Amino acid sequence: MTSTISEQSPLQLVVCGTDTDVGKTVVSALLVQGLGASYWKPVQSGLSEGSDRQQVIKLLNLPEQRWIPEAYVFQAPVSPHWAAERESKRINPAHLRLPSVTSPLVVECAGGLLVPLTRDWLQIDQLERWQLPIVLVAHSGLGTLNHTLLSLEALKRRDLPVLGLILNGPCHADNPRTLEQLGKVPVLAQLPPLNPLNAETLQREWQQQNLGPKFKAVLTQASN
Repeated sequence: MTSTISEQSPLQLVVCGTDTDVGKTVVSALLVQGLGASYWKPVQSGLSEGSDRQQVIKLLNLPEQRWIPEAYVFQAPVSPHWAAERESKRINPAHLRLPSVTSPLVVECAGGLLVPLTRDWLQIDQLERWQLPIVLVAHSGLGTLNHTLLSLEALKRRDLPVLGLILNGPCHADNPRTLEQLGKVPVLAQLPPLNPLNAETLQREWQQQNLGPKFKAVLTQASN
């Protein structure tokens, strides 16, 4: 059963990754379904396997009123700044204003925190402009400590609010504890490989990992 976090004002949050291909889109689908949210990925590069928006729509059978078209879409599967240049275009940060919505909103970033959107505007610059709470997605296994702690350090330097981490991949015996201890943020979930990957298995993980109460708790703490 889906429920929203707040009855007073719609929740808006950003899903960011420590790297490319860490599972941001799957986590975004998890949150869209669990929070009863709308989905927006403002910048999409790489369309060989379809857009991330199309994947979320397919996974959740998401109705049209719960997704927002991208502000920019580029064909090449490369960094957004270069993908835009290859099409003789340029991303204008002024066109990345948050949409006006009356329900919760999940925003999925393009790539990692320091991915260039232009040659003088990074993804993290856009996060600073939005000032939304962040869910950071990371791999669960080898290499995640360095990538995740560096990402948390970059967010801390900008004083950007992090609700917590979601780790993608086989459950690890120590990495969650180490990340919580050194990163000073909670691990909200460890999302194992799902087979099949569909709305039902995502909902099962949402319930089994008690994510509804966890989000209520971290949002209450963030607002205090």
